[in-house]
Amino acid sequence: MLFRSPAEPALGEGGFVRADRRFIHEYYTGMCAHLLHGAFGEALALHDPASIVSFEDHLSYVHRSPVHLGQGLVGGVLALSRAHRAFVQRFGLRDHGYLQALEAGDAGNTGSEGISHAVMAEAYALPGQLLVGTDSHTPHSGALGCVAFGVGTTDMANAFVTGAVRLTVPPVLRVELDGTLPPGLTAKDLVLHLLALPEIRAGAGVGKVFEFAGPVVRALGTDERATLTNMTAELGGFTGMVEPDAETLRFIRERRGVEVVLEDWMCSDAGAPYDSVWRIDCSTLSPMVARPGDPGNGVALNTLTERVSLDIAYAGSCTAGKQEDFDHYHAVFAWAAQRGLRVAEGVKLYLQYGTVAVRDRCVALGYPAAFDAVGAEMLQPACGACANCGPGASTDAGQVTVSAVNRNFPGRSGPGSVWLASPPTVAASAIAGELLSFRDLQARYGVVP
Repeated sequence: MLFRSPAEPALGEGGFVRADRRFIHEYYTGMCAHLLHGAFGEALALHDPASIVSFEDHLSYVHRSPVHLGQGLVGGVLALSRAHRAFVQRFGLRDHGYLQALEAGDAGNTGSEGISHAVMAEAYALPGQLLVGTDSHTPHSGALGCVAFGVGTTDMANAFVTGAVRLTVPPVLRVELDGTLPPGLTAKDLVLHLLALPEIRAGAGVGKVFEFAGPVVRALGTDERATLTNMTAELGGFTGMVEPDAETLRFIRERRGVEVVLEDWMCSDAGAPYDSVWRIDCSTLSPMVARPGDPGNGVALNTLTERVSLDIAYAGSCTAGKQEDFDHYHAVFAWAAQRGLRVAEGVKLYLQYGTVAVRDRCVALGYPAAFDAVGAEMLQPACGACANCGPGASTDAGQVTVSAVNRNFPGRSGPGSVWLASPPTVAASAIAGELLSFRDLQARYGVVP
């Protein structure tokens, strides 16, 4: 339950709750500062600035963004960055900024310290905490057993000065992922399956907390769990959560060197009332893709009757730029490199790290050798093409992309069409030049997985 007190609000009742962490990125900092300065002027003071984290993660590849360059938007982006940095400096906020200073025309600029959601999970979020951020994918951190949700600029401005955010107690939808996940399938396949369900497409998840549970979830690493909670936004939910367990403790210990103690209240009560409980037999699932236009256009890849040729393969974003995602990319590309295979002719492959920690781990493990061998272009951490701001975005309406991001709405990543897929499917498709699972790519070359 979200509240723990004798006067615990009932379902549908609202109030203000104290946020353990508040975070903001450069799209919103200037607007938030404008609201606050207008209301308080020089008397403005922030509540507990040490618990606020700021990010410049969306626009650090603007110098390589065709839409921003072509429409003369670079100056506006630089203004957003200046406003962000001025606010951060005035109040001494913790900032995860660009790896190099962003100046117009400087083609050497590359990336940020990390995408906000990924960094929050890696470095800040703890079980039982309440986190708010100015982005719909804030539920990412729910993978660690905290309540994390997105708010608008006005609500964040209020939270900056009061430390509190409005919350209406939402209904909870429990999703039991049963059975065993078949080899080669990932959390992204699970989410695309859920998104394609008629109930979800009809709005059954809107405004609800998705509580992911069951043996399949317990077997997933935290990075994979974060794919589930991250894409609660696409499912229409208020947030997504996974009960913290030994895997959560391992993740926090390995990523931060911190020991955490789990408490009884950090999970649902026995016999807790749910709006509904769904059970999914994951043993019957196969690799999924989502047709262009909407993440809910999911189909099993083996049911496609048409051949989908590709121009771009993009692997990155908060959803698919994590450590475990790069383990999947490397597994495919190392296999391909061993056989002398490269990215298919006519296809451009982009691999973009989610955080510098992910990048540094990949380097330490020697992953870039396989990435280079198949012909990938490596990109520093940033939201990049997912936000239509950087390499990997299409430039022509006729281009076809396979992407590991969370959304494929028209125009989201350029004017072309975007198919969504899991990290291994994106990687295998880049080698094949068409939509193809890793298992089918292996079979094509006479290897039985």
